[in-house]
Amino acid sequence: MGARAALLAIGRLAACAPAPGGKMIKHKGWHSRGYLPHFDSPGIIQSITYRLWDALPADVVESLMADAETMDDAAKYARVEEYLNAGYGACYLRQPQIAEIIEGNWLHFDGKRYKLIAWVVMPNHVHVMIEIFMGHPLDRVIHSWKSYTATVANGLLKRKGKFWFADYYDRYIRDERHFANTVNYIHENPVKAGLVAKAEDWPYSSARLWNTGC
Repeated sequence: MGARAALLAIGRLAACAPAPGGKMIKHKGWHSRGYLPHFDSPGIIQSITYRLWDALPADVVESLMADAETMDDAAKYARVEEYLNAGYGACYLRQPQIAEIIEGNWLHFDGKRYKLIAWVVMPNHVHVMIEIFMGHPLDRVIHSWKSYTATVANGLLKRKGKFWFADYYDRYIRDERHFANTVNYIHENPVKAGLVAKAEDWPYSSARLWNTGC
């Protein structure tokens, strides 16, 4: 059985998971929102990227939507990441207080809804790796992150309106090599974007914790 087939089987077996109080919360397995595919199943390690509302120029978004049927996921992601690292938009996450709110929100539910593995807060987007727990579907976890942090950040910025882009990118971790490469990618993102010389120098990242063994 291939990796994707195995994950689909897991998704079918764990499609409904009991939440506290006995209520069944459905994990969606493979599904799509707009032009991005998503995979949701408990026990799977996921690398997730989401961005600020204005982090991509409108013409880039339109082009990605138009090319959705002809581009594979890797090509879409590489193209989006290139623009994100260019620092387009207001880059509200560059502000220390807001970056700390994002980190604190992830850490708050660590060990309760998911296992938090690695993360980085970039000026206009974030990367985070988690292992989802039974009864906490991925889309609900991400919605709770976005809803809370958008409200708090908008209050600090004294603004109203959209803060996060509605969709997100997720990719399940296939094996140990993929895991190591993805953690390294997350931590090296500020270096790749020219923000720091060393990954551990970026203050809003788990790189410093990994490198010190904490």
